[in-house]
Amino acid sequence: MKKIFAKNLRDKQVVSSDGVTLGVLNNIIMDIRSGSIEDLVVKPDIALEKKKYKEDGDFILMPFGSVRAIKDYIVVDKTMSLASAAEPPVTEG
Repeated sequence: MKKIFAKNLRDKQVVSSDGVTLGVLNNIIMDIRSGSIEDLVVKPDIALEKKKYKEDGDFILMPFGSVRAIKDYIVVDKTMSLASAAEPPVTEG
């Protein structure tokens, strides 16, 4: 994937691979040890059924591994995004 500055990602529209608007990118979650991006923090579209996705307050989390393209908008693989909602939350300790 081409290198992109994080500041250019904020406020980009996030859509699923089948063309459904999921929302707007608000932030990213990174692993500070490895520097890898873990999740996209997305402000969901008002029409989106949030319960299908992994939620964090008013936002939904998309695993970065589900990203398929970043151009004028961010395209995520719908099946990977939905599958992440079924995963139990990871806690440190």
